[in-house]
Amino acid sequence: MRKDQIAGFCRAVEAGDADAVLATLAPDVRLNNPVTFRPFEGRETRAFVVPKLLEVWQDLRYIAELHGDELVGLVFDARAGTRDVRGIDVLHFDDDGLIDEITVMVRPLTGLQALASEMEAALSGGGG
Repeated sequence: MRKDQIAGFCRAVEAGDADAVLATLAPDVRLNNPVTFRPFEGRETRAFVVPKLLEVWQDLRYIAELHGDELVGLVFDARAGTRDVRGIDVLHFDDDGLIDEITVMVRPLTGLQALASEMEAALSGGGG
């Protein structure tokens, strides 16, 4: 299942390379994030949210892959602020091999709270 696309996405995220990450995403990508009820979609996600997420996550490393019929789960360890987190990116691919949906889940609660705080600052222009 889409091994090259998965590897390219992982390398780009771990390197913090926004352009390379964006190259793996469909134009109408949907990002279901663990903090807000409303997902980020399309142009908003590509132009603004993805680069900010790459700034906020520190030392992100993928440690495992989970494969299903339609989805791929990428388990990661990272830091948000001063908190260590473990999370999973659940990816769905379109017919062209681009990621058209990402669902991010994070634990523990203190890590999620740190992520929310860091993202709020980054999205409001205050930096991470």
